Amino acid sequence: MAEKNSFLNWVGFKESESAAPSSVDRIRELESQLNDLRSRRDITSLSKEEFEILATETAMSMIKSAQARESKAFASSERVVLEATRQAKDAIEGAETKARTILSGAEARGRKYITAAEAEAAERLSSVEREAQSIFDEKRREAAALAQAARREGERIITEATGEVSEYRNWLSGVISEAERLYKIQTQSLDAAEQAIAQSRTRLDSAFERLANLHKSVNENLNADNSVIDTGPKKVISQRTKPALAAPAKKASAKKKTAAKKKPAKRR
Repeated sequence: MAEKNSFLNWVGFKESESAAPSSVDRIRELESQLNDLRSRRDITSLSKEEFEILATETAMSMIKSAQARESKAFASSERVVLEATRQAKDAIEGAETKARTILSGAEARGRKYITAAEAEAAERLSSVEREAQSIFDEKRREAAALAQAARREGERIITEATGEVSEYRNWLSGVISEAERLYKIQTQSLDAAEQAIAQSRTRLDSAFERLANLHKSVNENLNADNSVIDTGPKKVISQRTKPALAAPAKKASAKKKTAAKKKPAKRR
């Protein structure tokens, strides 16, 4: 029995690995074994050749049985593999279906989230645009108000500057006119003074000449002891025909007039 088990193990047959046969196959197998036993003779009456043949046939039948069991096991394994493949395929298909379902749900949720995000972004963008437009309008109004105020201030400054320039020009024109008048007066005064000096010089020269003639005449008519030389009757020349000495002209004094100095208006 141990040799049979070792032989079965050697040919690769394991009873635990063999598939459990059905009841019909088991009955048929028992019937074939019974017929085989009926056809056999007593083992003690067999010769050596018959015993070897019987052993060979037994081994062959055992090998065939092992091969049959192996083929059954292979078929069973193929069925198991096919079943596992089918189950794996079904599982894969189920997983794919579930994945598609999950993906579809995720896509739907994603589209929903995207739509909600787009709507929220559009709303925020619209709100930001409205706020920016409001700020822009407010700043534009402030800029317009500042520009208008600056324009009015500039016009006021220009008007004041124009008035101050006009006043300064009028004041400068008055000062120039007064300076021109004073210059003319001083020029006339200087001319009159020059004429008076020339006339005075002429009179002084004439008076000095007369004094020199008088001194000469006195020296000629006096002796060394200061007595008058008697030269006989003298002919007196009438002085009536000579023009009278002109009285010295009064010096034209220029009236001093203080120029009205206008202070220039203070610039703001």
